[in-house]
Amino acid sequence: MAIIFPCHGKDTGSTPVTRSMYYFYVLFLNNGNLYKGITLDLSRRIKEHKIGKVKSTKHKRPIKLIHYEAYLLKSDAQRKEKYLKTTEGRRFLRQQIKDVLKNNEGSPGHTTGRPVE
Repeated sequence: MAIIFPCHGKDTGSTPVTRSMYYFYVLFLNNGNLYKGITLDLSRRIKEHKIGKVKSTKHKRPIKLIHYEAYLLKSDAQRKEKYLKTTEGRRFLRQQIKDVLKNNEGSPGHTTGRPVE
């Protein structure tokens, strides 16, 4: 997805500028874990996960996209991904998407055998 920004000013006239969005996304894996990543093309990346082209999720299919956020700057998307991979960030994310996780209770739990909270 691209956002078009109208530009106004002496040098640019009124020519619009197109900017791509960076997506932070969360996948629910078949083992009950969450996978977090960033991409410029969300639909392409999700397809890659689903057909097994991504090494880290290849053996954890089927996967389900449960959350995503769009950012104008790659650095913002990376900062969000980095935070949500910390202990505090994982707690925050699980609290934020608690109802989605509850709806996936029929899915297998963690590899330790405990249910997804």
